[in-house]
Amino acid sequence: MRAVGIVAGVYIVLQLLWVGRSVVLLTFLGVLFGIALTAGVNRLERWRVPRGLGAILIVLAFIGALVGIGAATAPSITGQMRELKTQLPQAVRKIQQWVQERQQGVSEVLEQVAPQAAGTPPGGEPKPGEDRNEQGRTGQRDEAQPQAESGPPDQEKKPAAPSLGQSLAEQIGGVGRHLFGFFSSTVAVLGGLILILFVATFVAIDASTYHAGLMHLFPHRMRSRAGEVLSATATMLRRWLFTQFVAMLVVGALTAVVLLLLDVKAAIALGIIAGLLEFIPIAGPILASVPGIAMSFLDGPEKAIYVTLAYIAIQQVEANVVTPLLMKRGLEIPPVLTITAQGVLSLVFGFIGLLVAVPMLAAAIVPIKMLYVQDVVGDEVKLPGQSDDSTSDTSNA
Repeated sequence: MRAVGIVAGVYIVLQLLWVGRSVVLLTFLGVLFGIALTAGVNRLERWRVPRGLGAILIVLAFIGALVGIGAATAPSITGQMRELKTQLPQAVRKIQQWVQERQQGVSEVLEQVAPQAAGTPPGGEPKPGEDRNEQGRTGQRDEAQPQAESGPPDQEKKPAAPSLGQSLAEQIGGVGRHLFGFFSSTVAVLGGLILILFVATFVAIDASTYHAGLMHLFPHRMRSRAGEVLSATATMLRRWLFTQFVAMLVVGALTAVVLLLLDVKAAIALGIIAGLLEFIPIAGPILASVPGIAMSFLDGPEKAIYVTLAYIAIQQVEANVVTPLLMKRGLEIPPVLTITAQGVLSLVFGFIGLLVAVPMLAAAIVPIKMLYVQDVVGDEVKLPGQSDDSTSDTSNA
């Protein structure tokens, strides 16, 4: 009966977690931001500022900075966002036209190569029963054309194949509905942001209570090691979040400046999009480059090539300069594992799963490296919050 009760309890808990998966993931984001907020609150507490007051001051300062920046740049950003919304479909149509022209050129080359491969020169004599039209192509004789044109009266015409623009619009619409389903209404966005804000604030105000509550889940002999794992995980998440914020600012500013120098329309709006999507590693920069490259097609494919190279160069600067400087000894996650986690969580949970994929993966890898690689296997692994001496002592033990 005890085993049946445990299985039934686990099943009910999993069902409840699945029903409230959006709230659970938003709560995880709140805890993530709360861990970062705790560092600032601890610093203010050393200056004899109460924790509650310090957390509120930091949150209000952050919101005030966002409101101030938004108010200062709102007119230009609003105009560029409107321009981006109106110009992007025109850019997609231009890409479609460019692809169709190249496709037509390839078809003409293939039509010229096919007769040569068959042993007949492109300008050779037409076959018996065929004439040559004005463009040098063979066709049926004039007397056979009326019969070919007058098909059966009840024969239905085949539907025209969808154009590139229609196919692209359908694909983008499907991805948008899948990824951004959670953000389908303003109420959902505001509710999610308020939940994240309140969770982060309460975690920062009384972090010791939640830490002690987690410690009660472990036996006394394991609490010391569990505390080390939780501290290392919190340090890793704090460093990762700080690195992402700095990378968002750097990438957004560099993208806006470079696109302004390349005279791309709506450069500031595209820079904001690039900065926001930088929070999502690997997938975010790819999604951010799509509207920028599409907008550059309005001025020709040559500029699109330059803009593509600019996006690649900016990402190289972020990956090889900014991140190594900030994460001097961080957690290295293989790109394949990152892409897999992002794909699985985005398919299961939508866009919010894509947001939390990397921090959840980092939060899972730190305990695995400490509890299995260090304690069971015995290999030395350097993690944030650990000194070299503690690592060697742990491995020797």
